[in-house]
Amino acid sequence: MIKDIKQLMEMAAGAETRTVAVAAAHDSDVIDAVVRAYKMDIARSILVGKSAEIESLLAKEGMKGAFEIVEAESDTEAAAKAVALAREGRANCLMKGLLSTADMMRAVINRETGIRTGRLISHVMFYSVANYPKVLLNTDGGMNVAPDLEQKAQILENAARTLKKLGYDHIYASCVCGAEAVNPKIQATVDADALSKMTERWAPYGMDVIGPVGLDLAISPQACRHKHFSAPGCGEADILLVPTYEVGNGIGKTLTYFAGAASAGIIVGAAVPMVLTSRADTSDTKLASIALGALAG
Repeated sequence: MIKDIKQLMEMAAGAETRTVAVAAAHDSDVIDAVVRAYKMDIARSILVGKSAEIESLLAKEGMKGAFEIVEAESDTEAAAKAVALAREGRANCLMKGLLSTADMMRAVINRETGIRTGRLISHVMFYSVANYPKVLLNTDGGMNVAPDLEQKAQILENAARTLKKLGYDHIYASCVCGAEAVNPKIQATVDADALSKMTERWAPYGMDVIGPVGLDLAISPQACRHKHFSAPGCGEADILLVPTYEVGNGIGKTLTYFAGAASAGIIVGAAVPMVLTSRADTSDTKLASIALGALAG
């Protein structure tokens, strides 16, 4: 069990140093994050993009000559070259720099030169909240808009694989819905009930899946006692599986902006994880995301 984002970063700093291929690295916020990761021994980076701009930004950080730079004149070329570094085994993780998510993902899923594995690609976001005793993984608030039952199962598997790489022996997952009653008119509750019964599928991960449950029953032991609700891992979720993109996105932004949560997020399901942060994310979030990608790579 990881208590907070700080512990996650300490784990990355104490692990084998990984290499991140950064697409379109000619951005001051990106350079700040990769330089900090390098100085903390979290990850090395290969910087792909406009070399003159990258070199200028590194010089301002006093880090000229510290990183390998690969020239790329366009966003599509930067994405392709970064993905090629991962495909060739030279990088254990990708990072999106100053380019669109669409350009990055096209390179990742390219049938001939990409790094798809056959698994669904999904987003996992870790949050560290002051009044919760461990990090909370929220999925999927960034990639899959309205997943069906099988896609939800694969999203759960991606999240479980990520936690296993972080050393988790046992995992509690909650399928979050508006309430804990199964209602055939509300597909999210039907799917959650089905997921909770796939015990053989979750056994290899040491994972208990419950649902449908409201958010309160997923994270609050007090709410579970008050409602007389009992299930393995109720009130102490490691993973929140959300029914739609909007729910995951809303929970995440609420934790960030109302609860002041620290966070780290990556895209998983391809051959290597990818750090894909928002333009609004802080430098600390970008750094923590690199640490998470390094550990999961």
